[in-house]
Amino acid sequence: MKSIITLTTDFGSRDHYVGAMKGVMLSVNKDAVLVDITHCVDSHDIRAASFAIGNSYRYFPEKTVHLVVVDPGVGSMRKPLALSADGHFFVGPDNGVFSSVIRSCEDFSAREIKNSDFFLKEISSTFHGRDIFSPVAAHLSLGVPFPEIGPLIHDPELLPHDEYSVDGNNIRGTVVYTDKFGNFITSIPTEAVSDGDGAVVTVGGKRVTGISESYSSVEPGEIVAVGGSGGHIEISVNQGRASDVFGEVPPEVIIVEESS
Repeated sequence: MKSIITLTTDFGSRDHYVGAMKGVMLSVNKDAVLVDITHCVDSHDIRAASFAIGNSYRYFPEKTVHLVVVDPGVGSMRKPLALSADGHFFVGPDNGVFSSVIRSCEDFSAREIKNSDFFLKEISSTFHGRDIFSPVAAHLSLGVPFPEIGPLIHDPELLPHDEYSVDGNNIRGTVVYTDKFGNFITSIPTEAVSDGDGAVVTVGGKRVTGISESYSSVEPGEIVAVGGSGGHIEISVNQGRASDVFGEVPPEVIIVEESS
């Protein structure tokens, strides 16, 4: 089977950056299959990138290499990181971007990318995605032994936990991600709500009765709470955008009150 490398960045599609990285990887491994997860992460949004890769990597075959470049600290003292976790490899900056991956695995191995044999000959201080991360990802896809990448890191950077709390029948959480459709994805796992039909969701002063199975469970334009595909409660508007209803900055706390 051909090796697979996925790409997740905040580079967008207007500029040449993604194309340059793909060229580097294909120069190292011309048979690699390159798959774009997304290049539409908001600029510098490490948390969103962590969410994206954490909700997508497990749907790829084992030994897939996942390249994630959302790197506001490029050129600084932050470390370049390679991660082996759950049968996959991950390459990117050590800035917390792999927090969701690390927290979802019982065991992982992290290494600082230090072996310059796997870099391009000339290294820019502003484009490690092209000059360091891309060639390292490509070499890993060819089967380079993981320990050759560099020394172990025992404490890779982690973002703060997306917490939710339970107090009796009340569950409080936060909005952790807003998708392209304007849906608010919360930190509350769907399984934490034992009575979806009887639950009352309060967000931004608005109340929604019940956790629905689909967006179309309410009339167009109405707010709905659903159990999303990623296993968390979502706040949505049927054929609309929750982000338009509640504003660009989502409500800090979502309260789920289960019926007695």
